[in-house]
Amino acid sequence: MGGFNSIVKLFMPKDRVFYSLFEDVAANLVEMGKVLVELVETKDPAVRKDKVHLIERLEHKNDDLTHRIFVELGQNFITPFDREDIHYLASTLDDVADYIHGSAKRIDMYKVVEINDSVRKLADLINQGVAELAKAIPELRNMSNMRAITDACVRINSLENHADDIYDRAIADLFEQESNAVELIKMREIYQALEIATDKCEDSANVIETIIIKYA
Repeated sequence: MGGFNSIVKLFMPKDRVFYSLFEDVAANLVEMGKVLVELVETKDPAVRKDKVHLIERLEHKNDDLTHRIFVELGQNFITPFDREDIHYLASTLDDVADYIHGSAKRIDMYKVVEINDSVRKLADLINQGVAELAKAIPELRNMSNMRAITDACVRINSLENHADDIYDRAIADLFEQESNAVELIKMREIYQALEIATDKCEDSANVIETIIIKYA
């Protein structure tokens, strides 16, 4: 029995690394959300360019963290919850980062001069969504505060529904008011990338809910 306990002790600390990595991802997404809001709020082209570059660096950091999660998943025999859920949560969080970066990159590449209220509102909803993820993810360590997790997931769902409404209205206005086909396509792509980022926040929340249902 003593030998078995030694083996258990050898493995148990290793599974804790997933919590730290997911918390690092969440903190990184919070930073990306804040920078995205700063990007769409500024009218200074130089400042905007700097924000785009910062988001790009943060997205690369997120890629590195996601890769580390996958490496740990391949190396660790014991995991804190289902391997499939770990993989899916890491993937959906990485998607959030990708679409935040994609939104910023499109605003830069398409040389958008005037950023409208719809873009600002969608960016704010993304920022709120990643903040809610950052509230829920640390609670997975011990799952003692289930209410905090479920409340965050419910708010993310509400934010995504609000984003859908803003997106639908923005697209309708775009087709009604924009006569330049090229500009229409550019703005539609920006709206889509922003809206999908909120979808991915909801996907992440859904994985978190799946985890707590299984293990709470």
